[in-house]
Amino acid sequence: MYIMSLNETKDLLEFDKNHIWHPYTSMANPLPVQMVKSASGVRIKLENGKELIDGMSSWWSAIHGYNVPELNNAISNQLKDMSHVMFGGLTHKPAIELADLLIKITPKSLTKVFFADSGSVSVEVAMKMAIQYHYSKGNQKKQKFLTIKSGYHGDTANAMSVCDPVTGMHEIFTKMLSANYFADSPFVKFDDKWDDKDLDSFKNLLFLHHEEIAAVILEPIVQGAGGMKFYHPQYLNEVRKLCDEYDLLLIFDEIATGFGRTGKLFAAEHTKIEPDIMCIGKAITGGYMTFAAVLASDKVSNEISRGKNPTLMHGPTFMANPLACSVSIASIKLLLNSPWEKRIAKIEKILEKEFAKLKSNRNVRDVRVLGAIGVIEMHEPVDMESVTNKFIAKGVWLRPFGRLIYTMPPYIISEEDLITLTDAICEVVEN
Repeated sequence: MYIMSLNETKDLLEFDKNHIWHPYTSMANPLPVQMVKSASGVRIKLENGKELIDGMSSWWSAIHGYNVPELNNAISNQLKDMSHVMFGGLTHKPAIELADLLIKITPKSLTKVFFADSGSVSVEVAMKMAIQYHYSKGNQKKQKFLTIKSGYHGDTANAMSVCDPVTGMHEIFTKMLSANYFADSPFVKFDDKWDDKDLDSFKNLLFLHHEEIAAVILEPIVQGAGGMKFYHPQYLNEVRKLCDEYDLLLIFDEIATGFGRTGKLFAAEHTKIEPDIMCIGKAITGGYMTFAAVLASDKVSNEISRGKNPTLMHGPTFMANPLACSVSIASIKLLLNSPWEKRIAKIEKILEKEFAKLKSNRNVRDVRVLGAIGVIEMHEPVDMESVTNKFIAKGVWLRPFGRLIYTMPPYIISEEDLITLTDAICEVVEN
């Protein structure tokens, strides 16, 4: 077999363009990609020598930045023992230690842990848990889910079925997906005065369809890729009451919001309630590996276990991968032992101050900041390629989509680097 030798960056990029599918792009006319040589701290170094300040945390996962000694050591030390063993019939210390740590830092009612491959897979598992919970109770009608518009839960089949049919990017797959129920997206913003009318659409759908709904699934407080909206905590408090009233489970998708991003360790902490099931991922490994977990209450696990089919039929090949478990433990401990709350509060303060000047811009529809999340919503969609190139020219890495230009920087970012990021955003928006 002849293996082509690809040495020059130009050759590599040409091969990439012709043969490798990148996320959310076309093979016929793909968006340009940058060749990365290395990454360290908050900087991504390109093959051409240019350095970019990362404002995306690699899709919100690299909360400690890159090339972190503690995380590097966790993986290298684990490699000395084993990189992987199947989790069927076997277990290992990293999985047990990580489960213990997750149970201690998540809502108290969540006492059972299921390890998954990725955020999308964790959503699939959570939805299967919800259906099997009701099945075990003798109610086989409950096969549907209720969620809110502008949500995003991943790109696998069941996850797509609870993403916004339009903003969730999966409209063309509608006919192959399970038909679920979508309430209007909450209109009361995070810091605004609560209005009970915000629940009208949600209540109406529950009243009409509760007999076939197994669970409500939501991204708590912050809706991610479906719209980057921040809504009022009271919405979730009221949803919990309604779930209890109608005997529905409540699933929180904390994949994007977990591990400090909103200023709380988990977005659920902005509320007075706890979910029955919680999905976590992205930042769990500090951005080092694909990994996720589903946490469930005793109520859920006990009911499933006493049913006619007591086995949860899901078992990924790389479930509880020791490398992923080890680096997750190291990442979570590094976060908890750091002044993460002060860091995120400082990021929030700077983002609010720097983005305030854009509120009067005629092209800007809204400016919103929460924790280490800053969002500029434009009136019109942005040209991703053009805007991305402008950011690169200014020495920053940002990836806008739709009408949104946003940043979710690593928590370790310095004030100087963060100002460079915000200046670049303001200049691009203003010009």
